[in-house]
Amino acid sequence: MSQSETSYAVYWPRGARTQKDKDVAPKLRSLAGKRVAFLWDYMFRGNEIFAMLAQELKSRFSDIEFIGHEEFGSTHSTNERQLLAELPARFKALGVDAAISAVGC
Repeated sequence: MSQSETSYAVYWPRGARTQKDKDVAPKLRSLAGKRVAFLWDYMFRGNEIFAMLAQELKSRFSDIEFIGHEEFGSTHSTNERQLLAELPARFKALGVDAAISAVGC
C-alpha cells in the first residue's frame, strides 16, 4: 500500500450470536378442525384484517374456530413481557392449535 492510500478497519455488521436456535412447533398439515388464536399489537387495523382472514379461512375450513385478539390484550404494551411469557399456558388452557400474530405498522 502506498503512502497516499488510506486504510480502514472493516467490521462484520452482525453481532455475535447470543442465543441458540430453538426448535419450533411442527407445521400443521391443515387448519381443518383447528382452533386459531389472533394476537395483535393494536397498531394497525388488525380488527379489519382479522375479520377478512377469518372469513377467508372459514370458507376453506368450515370447522375452524377462532379466539379473538380481545382474549389476549395488546402484544405491544407495558405488560407485553408478562403477556408473552404466559401465552403457552393460555394457549394450552384454551386449546389453541395455531396463532396468527399481526399487524405491525
